[in-house]
Amino acid sequence: MIFFDRTNEIATLLEIEELSHENAQFTIVTGRRRIGKTALVLKAYEHIPIVYFFISRKPETELCIEFQHEIENKTGIKMMGQANRFVELFEGIMNLAQTRPITLFIDEFQEFLRVNPSVFSEMQRIWDLNHNRSNINLVVCGSVSSLISKIFTDRKEPLYNRQTRFMRITPFKPNVLKEIMGYYHPDYTSDDLLTLYTLTGGVAKYVQLMIDSKSYTRVKMLKYIFRSDSVFLPEGKSVLIEEFGNEHTVYFAILAAIASGKTKRNEIEETIGKEVGGYLSRLENDYNIITRRQPLFEKTRTKNVRYFLNDNFFSFWFRFIYRYSYMLEVEAYDQLLEITSRDFDVFSGVMLERYFREMLTASHKYTRIGGWWDRKGENKIDIIAVDEINRKADFYEVKRNPSKISLSQLQRKVNVFMAGTHELQGYSVAIHGLSMDDM
Repeated sequence: MIFFDRTNEIATLLEIEELSHENAQFTIVTGRRRIGKTALVLKAYEHIPIVYFFISRKPETELCIEFQHEIENKTGIKMMGQANRFVELFEGIMNLAQTRPITLFIDEFQEFLRVNPSVFSEMQRIWDLNHNRSNINLVVCGSVSSLISKIFTDRKEPLYNRQTRFMRITPFKPNVLKEIMGYYHPDYTSDDLLTLYTLTGGVAKYVQLMIDSKSYTRVKMLKYIFRSDSVFLPEGKSVLIEEFGNEHTVYFAILAAIASGKTKRNEIEETIGKEVGGYLSRLENDYNIITRRQPLFEKTRTKNVRYFLNDNFFSFWFRFIYRYSYMLEVEAYDQLLEITSRDFDVFSGVMLERYFREMLTASHKYTRIGGWWDRKGENKIDIIAVDEINRKADFYEVKRNPSKISLSQLQRKVNVFMAGTHELQGYSVAIHGLSMDDM
């Protein structure tokens, strides 16, 4: 698959590189695994000589041999002797950057925790002593978001607040997925687009796998996932176990419950038989995997709360793959494909609402976007989009099938909402239906 999007991110990285010619720059690039962080940095600097270090789980002495070769090849400067400690190489680059601009890209930076945790304090000392006179563009990248966040935002850590930029790479937006589908499969249907969005969530690696395998339709995408050699089947564990560590079984149970529709805290606790307050807080604040939502304009932070997975793929993985993992143990791939295909309309209908929220956000027409539901669960409005500047509010009902949209029912719910909520008094109000025809 060719390189799509990331125009703004590339422009930012190029701006940072230019600034480094006058003042040292230290940029953190983070985001969930498979999002395309490494590809982004390499694309941005494809016309600039960069020194690239990939931190693999090897002894520090072995890494230093590789890194020293990289430095000599990219700078043309032969180093005296062989370095055995990373700090020696980093100090050498910082000194060299006093005579010429250098871009150093360190990939999987958090792996130093396994290789040699003292690297962070050593880097702090060298950076603090030399950055004021070095023209270095230091870019570090990491896939374990919780560890990267801890390294740079925990006051107790040596590198706390040393960065000059913190870039979080997000998935492709719906308009980019439309561009990709239009390029590779111009005759795509709304169902094909929704399936790509539902299964990948715009995560670059997942989109690439679908495109490279020519899985352009709903049927082909689902078949590609449910096969014996599929990389998608073990993906949830591969990505999340390292994030969660020894408590991954509890976190997995919570995420599975949410993915199956248990979005209230008491429902989750009843499902897994455990108090989950602390776990939910960490999933939201430390791991950024779930979102805590309340009805728009809810007065308190503790009432009518529901939890949702942020990531489309994890939602799908926990709903279908993790839930039916016992089928995979007996290689019942066709049966699991049949179950998923049977239930996919309902599941993708929830993702369709998320799709339109993203599209409305990207329009930049609104200052607030959310949903609303009453405490009894009798009334629910899928999307409320508010323009506080021009005092307008749009209410949306979302359905896969346009024939199932009832604007009269939506108007009744809006009346209930307006009667109990006074924030939109005096606003111009409009109601709309959104379906797959509007994608």
